[in-house]
This record gives sequence, structure tokens and C-alpha cells, in this order.
Amino acid sequence: MKPYYITEEFLKSFISAALKEDAGDGDHSSLASISADATSQARLLVKEDGVLAGVELALAIFNEVDPTLRVEVLIRDGGIVKKGDVAFVVSGLSRSILLAERLVLNCMQRMSAIATKTRYLSNLISGTKACLLDTRKTTPNFRLPEKWAVIIGGGKNHRIGLYDMIMLKDNHIDMAGGLEQAIIRTKDYLRATNRNLRIEIETRNLIEVKEVLRIGGVDVIMLDNMSLEDMKTAVALIGDKYQTEASGGITEENIRMVAECGVDFISVGALTHSIKSLDLSMKAAGF
Repeated sequence: MKPYYITEEFLKSFISAALKEDAGDGDHSSLASISADATSQARLLVKEDGVLAGVELALAIFNEVDPTLRVEVLIRDGGIVKKGDVAFVVSGLSRSILLAERLVLNCMQRMSAIATKTRYLSNLISGTKACLLDTRKTTPNFRLPEKWAVIIGGGKNHRIGLYDMIMLKDNHIDMAGGLEQAIIRTKDYLRATNRNLRIEIETRNLIEVKEVLRIGGVDVIMLDNMSLEDMKTAVALIGDKYQTEASGGITEENIRMVAECGVDFISVGALTHSIKSLDLSMKAAGF
């Protein structure tokens, strides 16, 4: 279930940096209180209903901390979990389990919350043509796990960063001198640099939609913070010439109505920037 950007190189680099941040020159609490050869088991306990995410990442963390740790996975990524479920059991050296514990929980709690929200919103628009997208409103240095969680929850990644797609938003358009200048310069840039990147452009009203249709040369037209009435009109105007994305002010109360306007995509920044972690804990077994 790993997307293409979750490479072994990324995992090793991310986990190494995160462990260094947390452990520094050693987990002195464990080193001081637990003998080097002590072994234990710990369970990952689910304390809140939701969608589980981050199990594969947890396995990579345990392996990086100590390859001798053994993990019995009971619920995999994307599984529906209920309060009281046990997601996995890890066995091995006690010091190693404790060194990995907080990093595993921090990653899984946030990823599970994102997957849970994504699954919920995706279900709200099921049966329409609209696909739920994430945004770049992510946590610095944790973007890739967050986007991975969106995939696990049933959504799609919009773009990974600034480098894999061109998105001309309001500030780009205003600073370029207008819609036409922004599009023309973008096309010139792609030709000059021999890049093949999709182009999306933001429109704020029907006048701008009509202007983009006149200019052409894009792949996706974003309909930003438009009323439902204007969005329906815009979708009718655009037809099948370009794909459409609704963005801005999307809530669980209105997302179904937005989807029924006929847009191809709905982007929701709140999937990653306004999430409360799902409650999980790791407890020593037998105590």
C-alpha cells in the first residue's frame, strides 16, 4: 500500500532523523532502569474508533531501531478499528521497544486521524464523479507520511510539492500581471526547460473562468470559494474541455452539494492541517 514516494531511502532518512531528535545521545530513562537483556511484549491499543494508518511505517521504525524485534500485525493499514482493538503486538528487547514507542505512536496517531477524516469525507461524496484531494497544507518534514495517510483513507494526492505540477494561484496571477500573462509565461517556461507538467489555474469568479476558456492552454481549472450556483454555471461553461477542482470553504456540511455541482475534484486542506490525533497507546502486555 506504499505510494511511489515512500521509498526505502526516504524511510531510512526520516526515521533516523526522528530518532535522533527524540533520543539524542541515548534513552537514559530506559538505560538507567532496565537491564540490557530484559525482554517484553507491548500491544498497540486502539482507544478511539477510526481508520488505522501507519502500520507499515511502524514496522519500518521497529526494524530501524532493532531488527530483532518481532511484530505480529493484527490489523493492517486501512482497517476499520474500534475502541479496545489491538492493532499489533511487538516483542523483543525492552529497551528497543521503549526507544521506538513514542515515534511509532506520534506517526500512527496523526496518520490514523488523517485516514479517518479522509474516509469519512470520501464516503460523503460517494456516488458522484468527484474525487477527494489533499493539499500542500502539511506538517514540515512530515508531508509524505501525511499524504500516505490520505491514500490509505481512500483519497488522492493532489501534488507532492511545488515541483511536480504547476498551480497558478491568485498571488501568481496577480504578481504576473493577470491570467493571460501567467499562462503565456508558464507555457514559455515549460517549452524552454523541456518540462512536461500539468497546469492548473485558480479562478475566483465566472469572469475569470470565461477568460481562462478564451486563453486556453491549461489542464485543470480551480473554482475557488465560489457559490454553488456559480460553480454549477462554471462546470457547464467548462464542459469536458478541462478538468475542474472545487477549493476553499469545503466542510462536511457542504461537500456533498459541492460534489453534486459536477466537479472532478474537491481539495480539502483540513485533511492534514486541522486534524486531532486518533487516540492510540502502547502498553506492556501482561501488566
